[in-house]
Amino acid sequence: MAETAQAEKTSAWRALGIALTNRKTAFMLVFGFASGLPFALFLGTLFAWLTEAEVDLETMGIFSLIGLAYAFQFLWSPLIDKVDLPVLRKLGKRKQWIVPMQLLLGAILVTMSVLEPKTQLGWFSLLAGLGAFASATQDIAINAWRIDVADDKATIDILSTVYQMGYRFSSLVGGALGLIIAARIGWPETYMMMGGILLAAGAIGLFAPNADRDGEGVETGGDEQVLALRKAGELAPEVRAKALGLVGLLWAGAIGVVLTFMIMSMTYAPADRPNPTEFTRNFGPWIIVATIVLPAFIAGWLAAQKRDGKNVLSEDAAAASGGAYALDHLYRALVLPLVEFVGRMGWSLVLILAVVLTYRICDAIWGTFAYPFYLGNLEYTNDEVAFASKFFGVGAIIAGLAFGGFLLTAIGRMATLFIGGLLAALTNLLYADLAIGGHNMQAVSDVVGFTWVISQVPGIGSAGLAKLTITIAFENLAIGIAGAAYIAWLSSIVSKKFSAVQYALLSSLTLLVGTLGRGALGEMIEDQGYFDVFVLTTLIGLAAVVLVALEWWRQARADKRSLAIGAATQPAE
Repeated sequence: MAETAQAEKTSAWRALGIALTNRKTAFMLVFGFASGLPFALFLGTLFAWLTEAEVDLETMGIFSLIGLAYAFQFLWSPLIDKVDLPVLRKLGKRKQWIVPMQLLLGAILVTMSVLEPKTQLGWFSLLAGLGAFASATQDIAINAWRIDVADDKATIDILSTVYQMGYRFSSLVGGALGLIIAARIGWPETYMMMGGILLAAGAIGLFAPNADRDGEGVETGGDEQVLALRKAGELAPEVRAKALGLVGLLWAGAIGVVLTFMIMSMTYAPADRPNPTEFTRNFGPWIIVATIVLPAFIAGWLAAQKRDGKNVLSEDAAAASGGAYALDHLYRALVLPLVEFVGRMGWSLVLILAVVLTYRICDAIWGTFAYPFYLGNLEYTNDEVAFASKFFGVGAIIAGLAFGGFLLTAIGRMATLFIGGLLAALTNLLYADLAIGGHNMQAVSDVVGFTWVISQVPGIGSAGLAKLTITIAFENLAIGIAGAAYIAWLSSIVSKKFSAVQYALLSSLTLLVGTLGRGALGEMIEDQGYFDVFVLTTLIGLAAVVLVALEWWRQARADKRSLAIGAATQPAE
């Protein structure tokens, strides 16, 4: 048994080594870095530059749209999945979007570096807004590329882990390191440097591999899928047209709400402009209901009709032309991704959505209250929090991602998802200890010698900083493991035929629970304090672990059933 365990461990290390030396993995690291860098620059360090330039943020409605671009990027994911760009399509289905967006982002940052924020505010804010939308667009395409190119050597597990490592490292470069660089060489030079990095990433991206032409429509743009809609056994065109009309109306309403907010933000007087945080909290969940939840019910009905042989074509229909051809393409872009997903998952979709909604709920909600807890309740300084959460914390997350990647290879995706979720849930109890004085965390820090190590940090080192840092380190290690497993699992359940749309829609559900939960959590903090909140988030995290266990069991049963069916259909020798 010991020899078997050693052989499995050796095999895991060998598989990990093969995956890490694969050229797809190297490009995934570059893409992950390029994905995280603009996010850090546009939603973090940019406001530090504007503050130093003495710019009144109340006068810049366009800056309200920066976070909105990332929050609602799924609204234009069908465009990324369906539309081919003239000339650029030769780069590949995903690279036709990735490379131009990276080059555009690099050009935007370089251009911003030669502008004066206070005197050229119009151009500066416009470029920042365009940069945020370009960044969100490349995120959609990069996530789809990761799913499309995954294979037996560069597995989706390893690619997802490497992507997050690059993303987290770039947040450090564009965030804390960007502040340090700017303090020494100035903001224009810093942004020019960051723009140069993204221009280099775009040039490197030209050589990234494309997905194999495996007949699944990944590299063909889905035209075969559109033609297949007219085959016998497919849903009748009039039924699809009605479903498309309903889904199209829901999406049009959601996009109209977002566009209205954008126009109001850019044209209204500062005192009358809508608050982006309130907009996301009040309208975000309804936008997701309109674009995901209700269309999913419609897709479920369509999948059931096709499965039962109702409202389907009895024979091949004539090829569509004109308006009917356009409707077929719209159906493929908006409705077919959901029909495929709901039809493939069946009733197990309820369990999958429950995992999606709960697994990262604590992370989605807690981020808003972290700094008030550190600075207000615990009374740490800005420098102490920056050291613990930015430098040490990011390092801990990267270490957790690396360990998570190994676990994915050694023990499998669902086991790692279970362990990561359990650890992430239990680390909330460490914060609960901090909320009542942190005596236990201080004792742990003292015993392992961590207090002595942190006390050597010049200027800010102390026993109090040690207990905060070790708590954040444990939490971020757990988040790294859980994050590696979660992104790999989420990527594994979507179809390569519709990877951009399905992944964007599923990942956007985190927005739903995050926006709904923050208000309730804030009220609970005011009424009962942080200790009770951390106990509650622990229980929520444990509930998610139970759901993961059920999903693990469901997948195991499905795999056994598939093996049994495969064995039964094998011809006898």
